[in-house]
Amino acid sequence: PPPRAAMADAGQQDGPQEGAPVMTSAFWFTEDVTPDVRTSMRLTSLSLDVASEFQRVQLISTSSFGKTLVLDGKTQSAQKDEFVYHEALVHPAMLQASAPPKTVFIGGGGEFATAREVLRHASVERCVMVDLDKVVCDVCREHLPEWSDGCLSDPRLEVVYADAKAHLEQHEDTYDVIVMDIADPIEAGPGWVLYTKEFYTFVKTRLNPGGVLVTQSGPGGLVNFEECFPSIHRTLKEVFSAVVPYTVDIPSFGSNWAFNVAFDVPEGEDAAAALEAAARRGPAETDALIAARVNNGELRMYDGVAHLGMCGLPRFMRKALAECEQMFTL
Repeated sequence: PPPRAAMADAGQQDGPQEGAPVMTSAFWFTEDVTPDVRTSMRLTSLSLDVASEFQRVQLISTSSFGKTLVLDGKTQSAQKDEFVYHEALVHPAMLQASAPPKTVFIGGGGEFATAREVLRHASVERCVMVDLDKVVCDVCREHLPEWSDGCLSDPRLEVVYADAKAHLEQHEDTYDVIVMDIADPIEAGPGWVLYTKEFYTFVKTRLNPGGVLVTQSGPGGLVNFEECFPSIHRTLKEVFSAVVPYTVDIPSFGSNWAFNVAFDVPEGEDAAAALEAAARRGPAETDALIAARVNNGELRMYDGVAHLGMCGLPRFMRKALAECEQMFTL
């Protein structure tokens, strides 16, 4: 979820005016990409505004992105492009696992779209989703059924309303893939511990041999990628022998978004070669994996060509990731 302040503006001015403000004919949803960059979208409805124990929950609709989940004034997921985010989050990790994954843990994921993508994989026998806020999950279940797309009736899905870290600590179950779909460390308050070296070290004990961890990693655009993407990448590299960074364009977030897939290379194998193979996997190989592992054999956004594009970070970004020395630690 993006670290930006947001607001729905009524009667926003089209530009500087003399004297009294001039009302426009529309309401606008305005959101900060950075303190100096802002996006605005025409607001067509505000259909729900409630408070949970943890946050304010709103459902809006904009002319550009359709139905949108907003938490504490920040866009979480929009109908137009949520599939881009969720396919990018899930499938690179699922295909990176050394064998077709059977067990998957999701931390967060209250819209149920992360679970939807996980359960597209025929090999999955058990998917455990742990989200702290039942109110958000219930709102999404009732008002955003397109996000779950029927996965809530899948017997392979187990939904738990609890703290993801505590759940992993209290249960000794292990998984082939762990997906962390949680708030950014700079806005998560106590949740920032889910990005620390100590947490990642612990998470490794909940991964099966050949297992993979993926985490959303905050903004990945030119003007905002340094907020937390390099530090998350650096922290993961302290714990895992191979970490693949990548980004994808999420227009409703106002910028590209970043992710990291992390895994260990078997002892005696070349970690650099394994990293290169994961990031530069040929389109035909990726497409063959999707055809073999994903129900219906195709996805809307992610395929072999998209994989290369997502992992093809610009030089300035690769340099910043390589040179970053800051990591998250307790």
